[in-house]
Amino acid sequence: MIGLDQLSNDLAGWLDSTFVRRGLLAPEAFEEAFVAVVTGAAKDPDAPDDAWLAFYRNTVDALAGEPVPGGTNAEMKPVHERALELVAGDEVLELGCCFGFLSLRLAAAGYRVTATDLTGGTVELLSRMAPQLGADLDVMVADARAVARPDGCADTVFAVHLVEHLPEAEGDEVVAEMLRLARRRVVVAVPFEDEASATWGHVRLFDTSVLTAMGERTGRPYTVSEHHGGWLVIEV
Repeated sequence: MIGLDQLSNDLAGWLDSTFVRRGLLAPEAFEEAFVAVVTGAAKDPDAPDDAWLAFYRNTVDALAGEPVPGGTNAEMKPVHERALELVAGDEVLELGCCFGFLSLRLAAAGYRVTATDLTGGTVELLSRMAPQLGADLDVMVADARAVARPDGCADTVFAVHLVEHLPEAEGDEVVAEMLRLARRRVVVAVPFEDEASATWGHVRLFDTSVLTAMGERTGRPYTVSEHHGGWLVIEV
């Protein structure tokens, strides 16, 4: 049985490598299994917030400190650090935040943050956990292709590991929406993979040429770089 001290985002990578990649768990069953493992560690399975809070605390601590080598946290730590380096201005909007670990990191660094995701349950979970972590941020349910916020509502708009979940046309819609929402900068980060991960719901592969083409289609000044994946930074 997994204890509260073992709960973190490394669990996701462990389930993938131990069960999904070995054919013991179907990719479409991954999310349900992940939730079951986390909530199964709760003192009261009918009220599992102690488990979710441990999951959040352990992950946030790992991402800010020394994550276990080879785990999911170790993979994401340099991505989040690069994102922090790319913030322009004081107000940040993140699209497709998932559990919200990047948004929590940005809020801890003093930025005014709004975290959005299409999945209502994930957003609701983040809204419950953030105050218990001492984090001050806004959260909202939003489709990244059509966010109910005014033009130029944030200095920097992030989509970190989001557009690989979407076909090309929908990814371009997300970038167009980011440009509408941003006052200064748009930052898109993607993993570079040999095969699109079904576990994580990826449907596209990226390299620098794909990101360059995406930047070209915006007609705006942009740069493409590599750092634990690919980065497209567009100046508004």
